[in-house]
Amino acid sequence: MRIVLVGPPGAGKGTQAAFLAKNLSIPHISTGDLFRANISQGTELGKQAKAYMDAGNLVPDEVTVGMAKDRMEQADAENGFLLDGFPRNVAQAEALDAMLEREGMKLDAVLDLEVPEDEVVKRIAGRRICRNDSAHVYHVVYNQPETEGVCDVCGGELYQREDDSEETVRKRLEVYHTQTEPIIDYYKAQGLVATISALAKVDEVTERAMRALQGRGDQAA
Repeated sequence: MRIVLVGPPGAGKGTQAAFLAKNLSIPHISTGDLFRANISQGTELGKQAKAYMDAGNLVPDEVTVGMAKDRMEQADAENGFLLDGFPRNVAQAEALDAMLEREGMKLDAVLDLEVPEDEVVKRIAGRRICRNDSAHVYHVVYNQPETEGVCDVCGGELYQREDDSEETVRKRLEVYHTQTEPIIDYYKAQGLVATISALAKVDEVTERAMRALQGRGDQAA
């Protein structure tokens, strides 16, 4: 299956992408991984992306699309893939469609993870990270430490990242609504969108997504 996963920040896209890709035996391709791999490997596209990023500029669509194209042409993606974070806007969605059409392929489904805006803010703004080890993550509501402000694992101080402040989260949501959300209507016109409520436990959301995929591709049938 060839799937695009969309949803606002805090919807759990990364977590769901990993579970769905495993269940469907297809690679999980995320924009972050694409950038890190190309930059670390020193590819031409990676050098171009790094130059823009170092200058504090947005990486142009053609660079991101080029990275995605190279990744989707690798052997493990022959039978499908799950795209997470790409396409990010309608121009990228159109480029993806054109790319697939040239290869005689098309998308099977677009999964839209739906979460109310206030819930997104609560999920992200409530996160607290250990200063000693950023892998130790807590939440003021959903995953409280035994002692407030102290990491259960190493005793380090817990803090809120600047990117997780409510003001920053709302700005990220504004960008999502302006740039990324329009691709949902773009794909709805193609009959590809399945909207999934992400207000549930991780495994329940995965089950909802798998049910929505039934009949949309050989592996999910």
